Amino acid sequence: MAASESSIRSQAGPRVAGSIWIEPLLGLGLGAMGGALRSALLTTPLAHGVLLGGLFGLIFALFFAQRATTPGEGLIWGLGSALLLWMMIPAGILPMLAGSSHSTGMLRDARAQFPELVAYLLCLGMPVGVTLGVRGGFRSGAGQPKFRMGRAIVAGGLAGTLGGLIFGRWMSEGDFFPLVAGFGELHSRTGTMTLHFGVALVIGTTFGMLFQRDIRGYGSSMGWGLGYGIFWWFLGQLTLLPVAARMPLDWSADRGSELFGALVGHILFGLILGVTYATLDRAWVRLFFQSDPLNREVEGPGIRILRSLEWGALAGLVGGLFSAPVMLATGILPKIAGLGSGFSILGGLLIHLFISALIGMTYGLLFRNEASSLGLGVAWGWLFGLIWWYLGPMTFLPLILTGVCDWSTDAASALLPSLMGHLIYGAVTALIFLLLERRYTRWLILDPRLAARELRRVRPVGTPAPPLWFFALGLGVLLPILLG
Repeated sequence: MAASESSIRSQAGPRVAGSIWIEPLLGLGLGAMGGALRSALLTTPLAHGVLLGGLFGLIFALFFAQRATTPGEGLIWGLGSALLLWMMIPAGILPMLAGSSHSTGMLRDARAQFPELVAYLLCLGMPVGVTLGVRGGFRSGAGQPKFRMGRAIVAGGLAGTLGGLIFGRWMSEGDFFPLVAGFGELHSRTGTMTLHFGVALVIGTTFGMLFQRDIRGYGSSMGWGLGYGIFWWFLGQLTLLPVAARMPLDWSADRGSELFGALVGHILFGLILGVTYATLDRAWVRLFFQSDPLNREVEGPGIRILRSLEWGALAGLVGGLFSAPVMLATGILPKIAGLGSGFSILGGLLIHLFISALIGMTYGLLFRNEASSLGLGVAWGWLFGLIWWYLGPMTFLPLILTGVCDWSTDAASALLPSLMGHLIYGAVTALIFLLLERRYTRWLILDPRLAARELRRVRPVGTPAPPLWFFALGLGVLLPILLG
């Protein structure tokens, strides 16, 4: 018996030891191939690209392979890591070595490195992250919630189609379809609409397949939709659609500026996709997996909604107070009051606070139970503020005042100062809401029968939310500056 046990251990030992090197070797090889592709597309020295890509893949595998347990997690960790590498080397170290210390010079150098940003994301971050995520899914599949392909395809495909229908009907009035802007002009409107819905269906289906296990609520689904919309702008508008149209590949900052309106469109489509997917996915789960009448909640859904609205309104009001000085200094408050309408600054402030409370109510509905600490709550708040900068000053406010919205780089540059106010508003709103939520939760978990259920509601530590925040916030703020 002892001999057989020792032989089993001797056979298992090399297998386990050998498996330790699978991820680093896989990352090294994929990174080297991605670096070679980057060099070929940007006409840079091949040895430099292979070395850089290999190091990226190796370091990524050593630090993040254990966290990439699904293709979606691997993708978002890979994109976040590639963005960090671009900020450190092409946009950071190289300009400093060249002696560019002035902010204008650094911005000019970063704009010149925009093709490198696209290459880092698509040639390094995407293939390395997705492949190691697939590998991680096979490695740790037993400890993960079961992935259901039918649920992902049906919910994601329907969400993409419905999002394309809502978005396409809105955009068709102005004859502008951001999801297919990189393809060029089509000869017929029918062809444009067909391509639009085809792209929307692909985005929705892949969204469901990648992020089914990461979606916990409407707020996080909006966050993933925002990040995935930005990613698809790089992948679709700047890369796949021009290749499909047999156009030369152009990753320059000037081309990015021309397609900036499509970027805003992808962000808004991603938000619609996220909310729609969360709704359909939750309905699917309720219909097929949570129909047990014995699992009763401590309070009805109506009470939960009212409580979330109450906390969100109070948190939004406080956030509006803290962001009001920035909104006043940047000229947003006079626009809210109405140009030439006779309202005073005080009237604009009151309207701003009222709107802040309403928007805070949406935060309460969307982001309840998304944060387990104050720091995580503030990060979700920043993302919420960024979302409302694209929805508010960039879209809804111009539509209300003038009937049209301007998604040009000039309009985004003019509104950049107000972005700080929206980030402050989001952070303060999230902080106040989380304090109210935690106060109620501490009282609720005094009952041991309810403690486990309430703790399961909160997003656990260790999810890919941090790279999502970094990628979505980083590019959501950086791209208007870089391309403006």
